[in-house]
Amino acid sequence: MPKHSMPLQNLPCLSLQGSMLSQSKKINKRKSRDCCLSEGLDMECTPTEFIQQWSPHHKHQRLISKGKENNSNQFVLARRSRRKKESTSCISWDHLPDELLLRILFYIPLQDLLSMSIVCKRWHRLAFDESLWHSVDLEGLTQMGPALQQVLKNGVRMLRCPRSFVEELHFTVTGPLQIVRMDLSSSIIPTSSLESIICHCRLLEYLSLEGLQLSDTIISSLSMNPNLLQLNLSGCSGFSAPPLADMLKSCTRIEQLNISWCDFNNNHVKSVVNNVSSSVTHLNLSGYRESLTLDDVKVLVTRCSHIQALDLSDSTLLMADSFPVLKQLKDLLHLSLSRCYHIHLAALTDLGTTFPMLSLLDVFGIVNGSHLSSLKKEMPRVSINSRPFSSIARPTPVTRPIGNFMWNKKCQLRFKV
Repeated sequence: MPKHSMPLQNLPCLSLQGSMLSQSKKINKRKSRDCCLSEGLDMECTPTEFIQQWSPHHKHQRLISKGKENNSNQFVLARRSRRKKESTSCISWDHLPDELLLRILFYIPLQDLLSMSIVCKRWHRLAFDESLWHSVDLEGLTQMGPALQQVLKNGVRMLRCPRSFVEELHFTVTGPLQIVRMDLSSSIIPTSSLESIICHCRLLEYLSLEGLQLSDTIISSLSMNPNLLQLNLSGCSGFSAPPLADMLKSCTRIEQLNISWCDFNNNHVKSVVNNVSSSVTHLNLSGYRESLTLDDVKVLVTRCSHIQALDLSDSTLLMADSFPVLKQLKDLLHLSLSRCYHIHLAALTDLGTTFPMLSLLDVFGIVNGSHLSSLKKEMPRVSINSRPFSSIARPTPVTRPIGNFMWNKKCQLRFKV
């Protein structure tokens, strides 16, 4: 049979040429190759070698011998189709629930928490969640206005910022604040700004405004906190006697009251002794040289018979005849009569028998040197002149500084100056 009349399937390399031609046309449709190459591949007389040279290489299967488990057998490793990338075993922050993230953020310092709040919207929302801002310490912070306003908005319940500087505060919160414990001792804060804070407080239990300039509005606002237990107004000024009396009448649960060295006259002192709560156990009424009289002490003892700690220091009108009056305080443990110069040394030696429960006695300025040693021998079970500073109602007593604690509670978020 002539060669040109042979069956199509018997023609050598024809099928390969046809498939390559078809593949070449597909390639030309996807990519623009060299025009000469395109024309050559489309011609019937194109040599088979030329087509094979410019065609994609045929992928051969690799034969790999395996180790011990395939000593005598061979198997083929074929390339499988690319699969979708599988998820890794690590857990992303985005997959954690809010409750777990809040638990983690609870242990982060204040500055780091504020830095994290700018990462994304979710972290900003979590960083300012109320549960993280229950207790904040801003001690010594200057220009604290914006920070204080943000903290108050976040529902802080325990706020410690003594010795801080607060500029004029434009407080915009309309509802009541959640503050339970607050220490603003020895801070510089405008009276108007302090009014805007105290006027929104209804849940106060522990409060220290030591050394601040107050007003009648502030004292009247304190009357709206019936759960007040400890109040420190030592060294305060700027308020009159009638609002003070009304406040003490309303706050019937006060246990510790420090109202020493205020800008008081006789009317202020009488407002205190006539209206202080009968539940008071610790009272500091020192610093009223010519204002506190024996009659005031009698009224006080009659109203508050359960006093355990009483400070009447710097009351120069008191003499030894006040001891029989004070004897009515059966629970008295700590008595301070420092610089009460009209009390004679000889009268002090009988205090051990007059007050059988007495364990602390402060008589600075009255007894010194060898007389102090003799008095200690007369009253061996009483600690004399061991407390130069009063700790009544003070959040952090001077004699026992304990970091960012106040009233034995630690603040969670602390600003480090």
